[in-house]
Amino acid sequence: MKLQALRGDVPALPAKGLLEGYDSNGFFCELAPWRAEESRELGLILRRLNGVDLKDLRRQARQVDTDLYNLGVTFTVYSDKDAIDRVLPFDVIPRVLLRDEWATVEAGVIQRVAAINHFLWDVYHDQHILNDGVVPRDLVLGNPNYRPEMTGFDVKFGTYAHIAGIDIVRDETGRFLVLEDNARTPSGVSYVVENRRMMLRSFPDWMTDVAVRPVDDYGFRLEQAMLEIAPEGVDAPQVVLLSPGIYNSAYFEHVFLAREMGVPLVEGRDLVVEDDRVFMKTLCGPEPVHAIYRRVDDQFLDPEVFRPDSLLGVPGLMRAWRKGNVAIANAVGTGVADDKAVYAYMPRMIRYYLDEDPILDNVETHICREPEALKYTLDHLGELVVKPVGESGGYGILMGPKASRAERAAFRERLKKRPDNYISQPVVRLSVLPTLTRTGIGPRHVDLRPYAVTGRSTWVLPGGLTRVALPKGSLIVNSSQGGGSKDTWVLA
Repeated sequence: MKLQALRGDVPALPAKGLLEGYDSNGFFCELAPWRAEESRELGLILRRLNGVDLKDLRRQARQVDTDLYNLGVTFTVYSDKDAIDRVLPFDVIPRVLLRDEWATVEAGVIQRVAAINHFLWDVYHDQHILNDGVVPRDLVLGNPNYRPEMTGFDVKFGTYAHIAGIDIVRDETGRFLVLEDNARTPSGVSYVVENRRMMLRSFPDWMTDVAVRPVDDYGFRLEQAMLEIAPEGVDAPQVVLLSPGIYNSAYFEHVFLAREMGVPLVEGRDLVVEDDRVFMKTLCGPEPVHAIYRRVDDQFLDPEVFRPDSLLGVPGLMRAWRKGNVAIANAVGTGVADDKAVYAYMPRMIRYYLDEDPILDNVETHICREPEALKYTLDHLGELVVKPVGESGGYGILMGPKASRAERAAFRERLKKRPDNYISQPVVRLSVLPTLTRTGIGPRHVDLRPYAVTGRSTWVLPGGLTRVALPKGSLIVNSSQGGGSKDTWVLA
């Protein structure tokens, strides 16, 4: 690969170094050496990376893993009986987004979150989009995440998805595409902040004279949004973070976010509803609670309304919410907007509600509940990625090109039996980034999850979580499926 000269006073990369021989294998790469000419700061970063000794990098990477484990930056994989807590593998080579690139992502995420909130308001009120046939009525009303209990309930600012994570990929041309929306309880933001702190501790010289937008104010932004949605007339609203408890896979994140927000971390047993008001049990007696950032799923939130056997929720919480005495984020029923089949209609929703073209396009999606889409999927099963509409974490996916004949045959039967449970998409040639591997520096596929926080308005955390598929050739970036993460630098 030819290394072109840089603009300004940053010299071209030397022929020898860490990135010597790095080849993206035809995939788009944001840190390809030739991109150094596009930005003086990107050139500085690439030059510094190229000057790192591989043995030293491995040693520092091992130390980073140890530090992350000692800090408790872990997650749980329920399907693995031999590993209770794991460190999310962290690759020390950062991702770098140019200012203009981030501006596109940021604007696209804000637009998408606005459409999601319009859609949720409409679905639980007048249902114009269903009456006009833009989105199939049965797709929404028959969705397991649709909550009729929310019908006619007015949420403050019309905001249902206060915290949203939008999964974005780049194709072989570098174009940003939305892979899916996460509007229920998107996880992973704690890794964004901790990854940055780890990079600043372990590789402080890499950022010298490079203006990178900060990420450490996420907790403050989230707390401010929670204060904005609290009931009117309260001088000092009390915010809490409601967690299912220590056995939840994202419990580290719950502890982390409560600390970053400066609010109590509670479980259902710590709260009680009296006279349609929520109180937190303390050593000094009950204290009123006005806003709850909940990480408990809908069906476990209030045993009076949903599952009566739930021990994770708070009896009467929905009553208190409907009376206007407490705010809950994200709102109950947001899951209907991050269903993978509903996702396919998002470009139409943006045009319908905002009268705008989508800034970020969807990946081409075939909804298998539609006969033509089902036929196409069955006819091209070996070329497509097929996903169950309600799953997350990379579970239940068929990677057609990599699946065996027997796997495709078994999946074909499941698909024919329950076509409404699946969508299919072409295999996107995901972008790659240089990644530290056992054999040196090699290209690995990545995606990006920016986080949007919405109260009165929407703020997007600069960068977000870059997930990386660590096995060579893998396209599955989910942590539960062996993926890792990178620090994401947005150049100011």
